[in-house]
Amino acid sequence: MIRVSIVGGSGYTGGELLRLLLFHPECEVQQITSERFSGKFVHNAHPNLRGATRLKYCAVNELEPCDLLFLCLPHGRTMTAVDRFEKLAPRLIDLSADFRLTDPKQHQRWYGTEHTRPDLLGAFAYGIPEINREAIQSATRVACAGCNATVSTLAVRPFTRRDLVESIVIEVKAGSSEGGNASSGASHHPERSGAVRSYCPTGHRHVGELQQSLGEVPIHFSATSIEMVRGILATCHVFLKKPLEEKAVWKIFREDYRDEPFVRLVKERSGIHRYPDPKLLAGTNYCDIGFERDPHSNRLVVLSAIDNLMKGAAGQAVQCLNLMYSFDETFGLTFPGLHPI
Repeated sequence: MIRVSIVGGSGYTGGELLRLLLFHPECEVQQITSERFSGKFVHNAHPNLRGATRLKYCAVNELEPCDLLFLCLPHGRTMTAVDRFEKLAPRLIDLSADFRLTDPKQHQRWYGTEHTRPDLLGAFAYGIPEINREAIQSATRVACAGCNATVSTLAVRPFTRRDLVESIVIEVKAGSSEGGNASSGASHHPERSGAVRSYCPTGHRHVGELQQSLGEVPIHFSATSIEMVRGILATCHVFLKKPLEEKAVWKIFREDYRDEPFVRLVKERSGIHRYPDPKLLAGTNYCDIGFERDPHSNRLVVLSAIDNLMKGAAGQAVQCLNLMYSFDETFGLTFPGLHPI
């Protein structure tokens, strides 16, 4: 049994992480921090966990040594305190963006600030298991990928890594929980309800991760907020160097994902669930991927869906933990979702 603690546990990601770890067969949650809720039961922030645990929040300065620390701090905070965290635990999993990029110039480009620990960039394994499993297995530090980067990378990397792509246009539709639990004018109910709001038509910071994972292929990325709490649907227009028959597309996906426990290929001939739907993935660690060929061009439309709080954050972090400790990769992550919901 390994002892794990969570730093920054009052947000949505921290709550999901705690929910998963409480029922993980090989983990004991030792502590969870929140400066705002210090001394209070965790169900004050996460009412779904009432009765599931008697844990109370503590302050960061009350943390005790453990086997692994999950870091769920706002972007920019982990890099300033990483030395302190490493003294508390021999293994770290960071769910912020601080150590996802390996080039300090790219970090400054996409996040607008200078990285305070450029010496550690590249020292964290990039946390998408499907593309970086061996590095995660041997790592003591992991930087979990961004949710939009995860859903998009899994959709298109099978084609970019085979040098089949001229360019990619990605449109992401995201639920409100992607913005975290801090309220703002954009999250005010009269403004958010019924919205289909383009919030980042260009310049999204997750493009830096996509470029790092996918190579030099041109990537055009836009993001839209829709009226949904959990979930992301990425519609990826992949412009191929030459047409691919449907059998060839199936073959590529099956070669890359046939043995992946959390990637499912969804492409039916009929019915309302022919393609991936993030609604069906709420609470799960799956990434569902489907596609359709454009018969009149070299365009392949790849559709990819995840729960942003799970495969895009907490679930992926637990999957990385399982790899780091050579546990069954599915431990704590077998919930299949609900239907209807």
